[in-house]
Amino acid sequence: MSHAEPLPLDELRRLRFSAATAAFQIEGARSADGRGASIWDDFVEEPGRVSDGSVAEPGPDSYHRWAEDVALAAGLGLDRYRFSLSWVRVQPDGRGAAQPAGLDYYSRLVDDLLAAGVTPFPTLYHWDLPVGLEADGGWLNRDTAARFADYAALVADRLGDRVKHWYTLNEPAMTTLQGYATGALAPGKFLLFDALPTVHHQLLAHGLAAPVLRAAGAEAVGVANNHTFVLTAGDSAADRVAADAYDILHNRIFADPLLLGAYPDLSAFGGYEMPVHDGDLELISAQQDFYAINFYNPTTIGAAAPDSPIPFDMLPTPGVPVTGFGEEWPIMPSALTDLLVDFTRRYGAALPPLIVSENGASFPEPDTAGRVTDTERIAYLDGHLRAVAAAMAAGADVHEYTVWSLLDNFEWADGYTQRFGLTHVDFATGTRTPKASYDWYAGVIAAAAEARA
Repeated sequence: MSHAEPLPLDELRRLRFSAATAAFQIEGARSADGRGASIWDDFVEEPGRVSDGSVAEPGPDSYHRWAEDVALAAGLGLDRYRFSLSWVRVQPDGRGAAQPAGLDYYSRLVDDLLAAGVTPFPTLYHWDLPVGLEADGGWLNRDTAARFADYAALVADRLGDRVKHWYTLNEPAMTTLQGYATGALAPGKFLLFDALPTVHHQLLAHGLAAPVLRAAGAEAVGVANNHTFVLTAGDSAADRVAADAYDILHNRIFADPLLLGAYPDLSAFGGYEMPVHDGDLELISAQQDFYAINFYNPTTIGAAAPDSPIPFDMLPTPGVPVTGFGEEWPIMPSALTDLLVDFTRRYGAALPPLIVSENGASFPEPDTAGRVTDTERIAYLDGHLRAVAAAMAAGADVHEYTVWSLLDNFEWADGYTQRFGLTHVDFATGTRTPKASYDWYAGVIAAAAEARA
């Protein structure tokens, strides 16, 4: 559908609008004010891990330029700004007392957002595990969940008087699948299905932290997970079995415990049993204030070769355009509609209000400061906003939509080769220049607000 057609404001006027960033990707200032080292600091320093050999320092340097970012958020007319706290900036070793300077930084950011009329919606964990905790097993170690709850208490004690909405974890699926199973992301482990304990320990971390946040005044707490709509490559029974296995591994193994209090059947992965202790699943599935979905693309799955160590094959999605990542990131907005409707039907009354907590795309853009006319990004976002509206019209209870990202940043193992921002960042100077998509999104927000009035 062309974005020249009128927006479906009957649905969009019911949404809150947000944009997102993550601490490691935008803050820089690695050595400032006693910040510790995270697994991503170690990962980027290992030769060959980051495609362009770059590091996250200084990146957009938001640690020093946060006021500019608050102004960008306010200029969009955002209802909420999703940012993350760096665990190692708050608690340098992952244990012990808080670092006051780190909490001071986030306190200033929260105050400035509130003064600008933008609700802060922070994420406690966006992948920056302290290296000391990783040395003790990281998310393979049950104790990391308890350390996370301690960290949550330190943050809540300082910010809970003003911050009422929290994401505990960002994309536990990617931490498990890419961080511990395939090694594409930090901490760079290649464990395949031996990575599965990290699923449970991350969900347990949420279950332990959520009541801590609520006790400090939180009104809404949830997980933001990456989900994908699984497309079956063919009509064969083997293709369908493979697609179901992948749906379990990427989607249901995370959503089912949170929403249903039980893990799905894991027989496709050798009958693996999760390391569940008595009371864990009750803790994990306790009060769910919302369910947040990061969505970028569908995944096409076919039957695996007979000698494959995994029970599925990930294939290109035919007949659709792609982002700057190429065939790994196909563009199919209808898959977001299908995913939201599928969650609504699958989980029924167990599903709380939905939030689209990340959605965006990268495309090739110049490095130097200047206005970028990013028509491809506008088309991507327009298509996916319409997809959200279509899901709402079909009964999905979506309350919020979030663009990734407010500004260009360090894109993990892809370094500075991928730009997702509504705002261009010249990484040589830190100069921020809103793109055409920034003005487009501001217009969408204003139109929704007018329709709401």
